[in-house]
Amino acid sequence: MITTAFSVPTREHVSENNQIIFDNLQKALGFVPNLYATIAHSKNGLERYLAYQNAKTSLSNKEKEAVNLIVSQVNNCAYCQSAHLVLGKMNGFTDYQLLEIRHGKSSDSKLNALVALAADITKNRGNAHESNVNTFFEKGFTNENLVDLILLISDKTAMNYLHNLTKVPVDFPLAPAI
Repeated sequence: MITTAFSVPTREHVSENNQIIFDNLQKALGFVPNLYATIAHSKNGLERYLAYQNAKTSLSNKEKEAVNLIVSQVNNCAYCQSAHLVLGKMNGFTDYQLLEIRHGKSSDSKLNALVALAADITKNRGNAHESNVNTFFEKGFTNENLVDLILLISDKTAMNYLHNLTKVPVDFPLAPAI
């Protein structure tokens, strides 16, 4: 059990570099998400994390959101599930499709292969069943996509762990339990 409370720092309580990032997030999103603000406890963490998160990838935005959502579901992160339901809708998913992904599947066969492999890798700490890997490649994904998938899983797992440990307030509409 955590005995130290993790507060969400305000702009005034973070480094000058993080204050600039807070200002940019405020302009782009209309607010600074609590989990990002929590990263700002580290003088360099927020800048480093955002650079990693926003790096170019071979996966589409829709594929990235599917991976973010299933990884957050597997890691039982209420904050990231909530955020990625909103972002998933912004990237064209319906409520039904998002529910499917949270259950580890998709009616789109290519997306299903991606979601199944992402869930398998997350559940098994980097190991995966050969059948899921084979299906991933059979559906047209490449070695580059596999590397980018693993990098995306690591990005989302870090945020899942941060929220699961700190329990900072969720500032998105709360994901319904499934």
